[in-house]
Amino acid sequence: MLDDTLKAQLKAYLERLQKPVELVATLDDGAASQELRELLEDIRAQSDKITVVEKNDADVRKPSFLITNPGVDTGVRFAGVPLGHEFTSLVLALLQVGGHPSKEAADLLEQVKNLEGDFHFETYYSLSCHNCPDVVQALNLMSVLNPRITHTAIDGGVFQKEIEAREIMGVPTVYLNGQHFGQGRMELAEIVGKIDSGAARRDAAKLNAKEAFDVLIVGGGPAGAAAAVYAARKGIRTGVAAERFGGQVLDTLDIENYISISKTEGPQFAAALERHVRDYEVDIMNLQRAKALRPAAVEGGLVEVELDNGAVLKSRTVILSTGARWRNMNVPGEEQYRTKGVTYCPHCDGPLFKGKPVAVIGGGNSGVEAAIDLAGVVKHVTLLEFAPELKADAVLQRKLRSLPNVDIIVNAQTTEVNGDGHKVNGITYKDRETGEVRQLLLEGIFVQIGLLPNTDWLKGTVNLSRFGEIEIDARGHTNVPGVFAAGDCTTVPYKQIVIAAGAGATAALSAFDHMIRTTAPA
Repeated sequence: MLDDTLKAQLKAYLERLQKPVELVATLDDGAASQELRELLEDIRAQSDKITVVEKNDADVRKPSFLITNPGVDTGVRFAGVPLGHEFTSLVLALLQVGGHPSKEAADLLEQVKNLEGDFHFETYYSLSCHNCPDVVQALNLMSVLNPRITHTAIDGGVFQKEIEAREIMGVPTVYLNGQHFGQGRMELAEIVGKIDSGAARRDAAKLNAKEAFDVLIVGGGPAGAAAAVYAARKGIRTGVAAERFGGQVLDTLDIENYISISKTEGPQFAAALERHVRDYEVDIMNLQRAKALRPAAVEGGLVEVELDNGAVLKSRTVILSTGARWRNMNVPGEEQYRTKGVTYCPHCDGPLFKGKPVAVIGGGNSGVEAAIDLAGVVKHVTLLEFAPELKADAVLQRKLRSLPNVDIIVNAQTTEVNGDGHKVNGITYKDRETGEVRQLLLEGIFVQIGLLPNTDWLKGTVNLSRFGEIEIDARGHTNVPGVFAAGDCTTVPYKQIVIAAGAGATAALSAFDHMIRTTAPA
């Protein structure tokens, strides 16, 4: 099952186990069960602290296995064979059940231990989903820390009937006590905050008590991270308030054009950004959504940023690096069938449409790459492009046109997402040349038509372009004294990671220059 290199790496990790671990497998005669049996034997062979037993339990999914300690009947459960992106989740679960401590903040771990109530979580994932491991690992850790919390991570590709019965068309999807709890990437603090009713109030009180910053950065993507490093290196008080550290990079799969890094994946790159920022004395306030910006009342005064939880942060200068989000089609049916066939992540959700016909909306690089990836999984892909020709790079177009199960339709204006009330069953588009309205029968729609800046909360405060981008000059200045901006939320052309990082550095240096000039003695 595991190759020799992976076995050697796993053996090294399992040397950190501090107490015995028991893997309790519930299997049947199927191929997936046989694959899981081989995986568990490979794991057992790497440590004398691990034992494997098989237990025939009619009330438990097959194939699945429980990671627990001998004599204990609770722990972390995986339903399916956790390879791919979830292999890391499996290794972490083995270590944590085996007594290896988590690196999460001590106060957050204590909060999990003190949660009152019974919480039974189920997470549906796909092996190709790069957002799923964060959710799976967070819930696994919660079930290790608190005996009243259980978690089962379920491979949607293995348990396809459950996916269809619950009409799940996007991963990760989480259920709590049988009811839909959430979908998409979630971190431990975010999950805990949703079930701990007093968390937001306590968090706001802590934030309100913070002293004023010299530089406050709103947003934690490449631009925000670069700004934080450059500001902190000046020895000034620096803070980052981010809705999710890493930003849009977390939703990116392959990164092959960041100079000096030949190839990496978005979540890995985002983790490296955060590690670099934490090398300095930067106050990172994650999972914080900005609500309002209040300019300084007098020159050299403090700028205020109000957060969704009611807290107000103050700073001598502010750098806005709130990034962008996927653009919607804004047609009837899109919102109704979001996560019910309308999706924005082909890498995460593609496996859920195995053997089914789908459409990709958008003929740029993102759309063509999505269609190429999906063609290897789904039955058929129809790519719809509004313009008369595709806008993707020539090499991508050649690859796309070589695939036998892909159709390309240009001059296609999507007008409606069709469905049966529960899930998508088609799409309506207009031929922009003839005016003819046509329909396609399909089961999934992957929207890849660009990005929108996250600047709605800034309307009426800083100057925005007609596209909603923050207007800045060459130094990152906005029209508001002491307020700067950088990255995909601004008018800087070419929304690229390397450009955003450079813009973040520029904004930080400009903020520092502004600060020393406005506070110099007369």
